[in-house]
Amino acid sequence: MRAAGDELHHLGWSSCSSCRTAPGGVPAGGTHTTLVAGGVLSGDIHFIDVAADPRAPTLAGTVAAGEVAAAAGLAWPHTSHCTPNAVLVSCMAGADAGDGAGHEPGRNGYVAIDPATRAVKGRWEAAGQATPHGYDFWYQPRHDVMVSSGWGTPAQLVRGFNPADVAAGGYGRTLTFWSWSRRVITGTVDLGAGSVPLEVRFLHDPAAAEGYVACALSGEVVRFYKDPTVDGGWATHVVLTVAPVAVTGWALPTMPALLTDFVISLDDRYLYLACWLHGDVRQYDITNTAKPVLVGQVYVGGLLSNPASGVDLTDHAAAAAVGVVPPPTPTVVGGVTVAGGAQMVQLSRDGRRLYVSTSLFSAWDAQFYPDLVARGGQLLRVDVDVEAGGLTLNEGFVVDFGAEPWGPALCHEMRLPGGDCTSDIWM
Repeated sequence: MRAAGDELHHLGWSSCSSCRTAPGGVPAGGTHTTLVAGGVLSGDIHFIDVAADPRAPTLAGTVAAGEVAAAAGLAWPHTSHCTPNAVLVSCMAGADAGDGAGHEPGRNGYVAIDPATRAVKGRWEAAGQATPHGYDFWYQPRHDVMVSSGWGTPAQLVRGFNPADVAAGGYGRTLTFWSWSRRVITGTVDLGAGSVPLEVRFLHDPAAAEGYVACALSGEVVRFYKDPTVDGGWATHVVLTVAPVAVTGWALPTMPALLTDFVISLDDRYLYLACWLHGDVRQYDITNTAKPVLVGQVYVGGLLSNPASGVDLTDHAAAAAVGVVPPPTPTVVGGVTVAGGAQMVQLSRDGRRLYVSTSLFSAWDAQFYPDLVARGGQLLRVDVDVEAGGLTLNEGFVVDFGAEPWGPALCHEMRLPGGDCTSDIWM
């Protein structure tokens, strides 16, 4: 990147399978050639060429924060998805003149960028359409829908997590449904105080009018599905909850799992869920999408497996009753002690390799896992039993970002060459 301090979060592609319906067909050079990386703190949006030499990617260009601010009035770029006619990026804040007004709720939105020229086309959503907070989104044109979530107010996020900010409305609690064709909000579902919905995914089958959102703080995974009998046309219900556990040696008497990411296998059979504070990854069979069944679990770091954190379960039996059974010692792979907990997850298209990273957001890393900032993060691999279910940590694979020549680094989103299980929206 042009300078340090971007705080790169989600990575998207400038073209994927959804672009096959674009006028003129697939872009020259094919799909999955250029990554799109938004710098949450810098406001820059970078385009990275991974096709010319996959082992030595190069920076192909940058849409500067000033360009996004001038043409769309937005800042804090996060999730990006390619569409048939633009790269669409959700921005968590509005641009401001240094007075902080851009961080006020409702100032977030979506910027559209021409994938060929990288010119900012302007705002995607119709005028007057606003949600309290921004974060992730997914669309499905076959059902004329986009669904979006909201993390929190940027000014509060950079200060670290404070429960008082949740009570004051500084964090998201709604799931928003949009008309994809008209670019207007058609419905909003309140997921409850303290829910904080983050990652949102439809099933991969374009005919399936349903998906899930993971609520970080409440520990709930909520299924959404088309239902013409309800207001807005989409209904929701909680399909699973990872319960908080009573602890000692921590800031609060109970510790939430903090659901920070999930991924669905391409055959729509399994859902993999990351619990950043508890440290585990869970595998659920979603053959019955309304009733997920836990079939695999593995710990990748976490506060509950790190004696140095000073955190311990108050009642091990009670924790085990809700599926929280952390190992007594830290996770060590290839001689490297894992810092942080299971944060982002990515799955190979064959469903057999699940990759896990350990960093959430630098301010939160410093608050909850100071050793992660000091020592750097890790990228791990979990091997998947796709027949019967089951997860096994691969003891021969670790990428240690603490060993980088410029010093420890924090790892977050992952992309696999040619596509993975969140890279494409099937039309």
